[in-house]
Amino acid sequence: MADTTPVEMGADERDAFLGVGGTGVLAFGEADDASPHAVPVSYGYDPGETTFYFRLAQETDSRKGRLEGRAVTFVTYDGDDGDFRSVVATGRLEPVRIEDVADRSLAGLQNVDVPAVDVFERPLSRVSFELRRLVPDELTTRRTREV
Repeated sequence: MADTTPVEMGADERDAFLGVGGTGVLAFGEADDASPHAVPVSYGYDPGETTFYFRLAQETDSRKGRLEGRAVTFVTYDGDDGDFRSVVATGRLEPVRIEDVADRSLAGLQNVDVPAVDVFERPLSRVSFELRRLVPDELTTRRTREV
């Protein structure tokens, strides 16, 4: 087996890897003395705007807590084919309300596919969801390269 060294992906390779949606982990920033709260999520991705969309369950007893203004890190990765790739996006979640969304965001939503993943203990029809987007302040990519 050859040694591998991580390298960055170009924008086209990154966008092809992200597709229009998939799954990853969203970590919510906490105070310095607490671990971040991380949850597996499905995402939609608009390559034209380099924007991620999330449909997040919003429950009163959620450990996610208040979403407004929270720093987050989103990670998605794949290594199933022996070539490891990852994307890490950091920033703050923004609310997306369909009734007052800008044309640009609405167009972005039409370009994505947020997979429905049922990990709840009750029917999805009884779970409240909010649509959020992440326009990354920082976006890093890695892939392995054979040496």
